[in-house]
Amino acid sequence: MTTTPEEERPAGSTAPASSAEQAVLDAVEDVVDDVTEHELGADAESAMDSLDNPRRLLLVHAHPDDETITSGATMARYAAAGAQVTLVTCTRGELGEVIPPELAHLEGDGDALAAHRVAELANAMEALGVEDHRFLGDGGLDAQRRPDPVRYRDSGMVYDDRGNAAAPPAMAADTFARANVDEAAAYLVRVLREVRPQVVATYEPGGGYGHPDHVQAHRVTMRAVAMAAEAGVGEGEPWQVAKVYWSVLPEGQVRAALRELAGAAESTWDPDGPLPSMVVPDDEVTTVVDATEQLGAKAAALRAHATQVVVGDGTFVLSNGRTQPLRAVECYRLAVGEPRPPADGGPETDLFAGLA
Repeated sequence: MTTTPEEERPAGSTAPASSAEQAVLDAVEDVVDDVTEHELGADAESAMDSLDNPRRLLLVHAHPDDETITSGATMARYAAAGAQVTLVTCTRGELGEVIPPELAHLEGDGDALAAHRVAELANAMEALGVEDHRFLGDGGLDAQRRPDPVRYRDSGMVYDDRGNAAAPPAMAADTFARANVDEAAAYLVRVLREVRPQVVATYEPGGGYGHPDHVQAHRVTMRAVAMAAEAGVGEGEPWQVAKVYWSVLPEGQVRAALRELAGAAESTWDPDGPLPSMVVPDDEVTTVVDATEQLGAKAAALRAHATQVVVGDGTFVLSNGRTQPLRAVECYRLAVGEPRPPADGGPETDLFAGLA
């Protein structure tokens, strides 16, 4: 720390520093600044700043918009509370289906759609209050980082006869779903060891509803968490993530909501039929994050993803035309770590429960 001339003088002294003394102090301060700027670098400074935060949450999602749909309220809640929230997105959504007619020209033009969705994601992150975002394998959105070539591209999907997503018959070599899991995980390990999150959140093994990129994001995240803890594997010092959560929905609430929507003729889901893999029995939900105060932020972030989402009054619709409720209460299943439910019972209410 640089001291002032007054701090260096004996107690009771009020004499001002001479010009020579001040020149020495200014030179010392310049040296300190130079060492910080040139030896640490912008990335290292950013990493040191993030480690000053006692609560660090990292989320891994497949495409722009997935983060807001799945965990936007959670992200907004922890960002508003001052936690370090980091988002890693695995692709830029080059093969997304475009909803608004005025943007229809983007569909099928992978690079143009990707650029548009990157901008949408930046606006969504602003709405959620999240400042740290990266694309898997490159520099991310931060202007201080050097963007590398696109590492992984959207794999696309088809719908099966049950209405769930599935891998298309053919995928290009550079698509995320075809990536070597260990190679992709190594890129994520770098981020885990830089940010050192206590908590990581991603999809459950079925990828929410079967999208091959979501399934791959689950695989890569779980592999990276294991690799990050191993000494001698990859770059940087080992880091053990304390808790890993999978985003899920409780079956009881989902079926009740679908019955209500069906009664209003606003949903094509069968309330009594098969449901996506993200929907689990109620007793498998370990953690419920109530971010009701952040519902407006989540709605604003969804509206930012205008190519993919149409937001209504308490609902939203994707390209499949299925109406879904806009949720401010988001649910998780603890996959790694020890649950810390409240003393009076029930699920956890905080992703950091039990952590110092």
